[in-house]
Amino acid sequence: MSIDKLVVTHHGALTRKYGTAGVQRITKALRTLITADKRRGLITAVVHLDMAADMTGAGQAVGAVADAKACKQAIDRLCKAHDPHYVMLLGGPDIVPMMPVRNPAWSEKDGDGDQVVPTDLPYACDTAYSTNPNRFLGPTRVVGRLPDIIGNTDSSLLAQLITAAARAEPRAPEDYQSGFSITAQAWQGSTELSLKNILGTTDALHSVPPEGPAWSKGQLSARVHFINCHGADASSQYFGQPPGVEEFPVAHDAKRLRDRVSAGTVVAAECCYGAQLYDPKDAGGQHGIALAYLLDGASAFFGSSTIAYGPSEGNASADLICQFFLQQVLSGASTGRAALEARQKFAGARTHLDPYDLKTLMQFYLLGDPSLHPVSTSGHALTRTDAFKKAFAKTRDRSVRGLRREKLIREGSHLAKAMPALEPIDTAPSTSVAKTLAAMAKETGLAPSQQTRMSFAVQPTAKTKPSTRQVHVIKGPVPQGTNAAGVVRIVAIVATEDDGELLHVRRLHAR
Repeated sequence: MSIDKLVVTHHGALTRKYGTAGVQRITKALRTLITADKRRGLITAVVHLDMAADMTGAGQAVGAVADAKACKQAIDRLCKAHDPHYVMLLGGPDIVPMMPVRNPAWSEKDGDGDQVVPTDLPYACDTAYSTNPNRFLGPTRVVGRLPDIIGNTDSSLLAQLITAAARAEPRAPEDYQSGFSITAQAWQGSTELSLKNILGTTDALHSVPPEGPAWSKGQLSARVHFINCHGADASSQYFGQPPGVEEFPVAHDAKRLRDRVSAGTVVAAECCYGAQLYDPKDAGGQHGIALAYLLDGASAFFGSSTIAYGPSEGNASADLICQFFLQQVLSGASTGRAALEARQKFAGARTHLDPYDLKTLMQFYLLGDPSLHPVSTSGHALTRTDAFKKAFAKTRDRSVRGLRREKLIREGSHLAKAMPALEPIDTAPSTSVAKTLAAMAKETGLAPSQQTRMSFAVQPTAKTKPSTRQVHVIKGPVPQGTNAAGVVRIVAIVATEDDGELLHVRRLHAR
């Protein structure tokens, strides 16, 4: 029997967290999801990675304690054995670990404390386990995570999310024509450009300050939410900022979302730590905004696990990958396919990824059932004929999905082979490039004592010519960057040179 969707979890971790009765409640909810998926034309199987019977035909079960490397290897074997169209990781990182991938933009002095990036991207790649981000440039799988709350022992919350996924139904495109967007006032120009690319209008935009965070139910009822604000580690709030001022008023608060989110809402948040899964005891007992959205009926949340980056004007990095995700959802893709296509489009948009784009690719991930289609699509007239329905009565959408997956696998495999790796080097920039970077750092307000330089070689692939291309970064904390909100304030100037000549330069800010 073909399996369309794998729900992957760890029985031992679930039992330790929720007890036998709690696991039974989750299992009952999963049966409801399996039945609902069958009505949608999906054959769904639940696989406990630590149970030998579930892993039959896919190698050895993982150990009693979930290990990132073992889970990655087991999921790779499951995908090879079953070739599923969807993989749903069930539970937070204390149930199915996120992969600890090295942060290519990390250094000790600039305030970016993300030495590693917790990420689900490796599960979407058919390359072997590694902590090297260069190994995961070509994702090929549709993967999402339906999370629970770290440290919480009430299984009813996870069962609630599973049941909500079972009840989800596609809605007409008209239901997703209006949006709700929050921006830090300092980044309003960038957010306006993003909204025009997503919705074709900026009518949904709210700037903080002067607005927020007491958004009305009417404002939050829109089913497309796009957020470009500051975030902070283990925080249940997002923050705004006026231009040129180190003030961070609350822009969005998890406590204010209950009973205000429309079923089927899709969210993309650029914020630092915007989709972080943390123990609520580290935030005064309040879980994060991403979970608050899901528990109140949202179908999908696309955000970052760590410190994210983007420009104050124009679009780059976090702006782009979030745009790409929402654009694909609005075109009728499943949320999981939208995440995969966003990753592929983002990775393939440039000749190489600098350290901040590489981090962006790693850190943004999908929370929610990846098989859900929030926006319905209209088929061609032929699909409504009796002959067509009879011809595809047994396979329903599987054959068409299979063709789409072939294309996505081809695209991801090409990226994995074609995208050059980025390797740290000690080589300084050329004299002219160094002079330009110094001038830009001065105009940005970075004193020499605050600056950290990082340099990278763009490594040629087997099919490209030898390269002299290098990427150089001057970065540092924004002056007076400490604040009660816990917002990380970092600015980075990123320059690409080839044979001593400056090819490209940009400035990024921690979100």
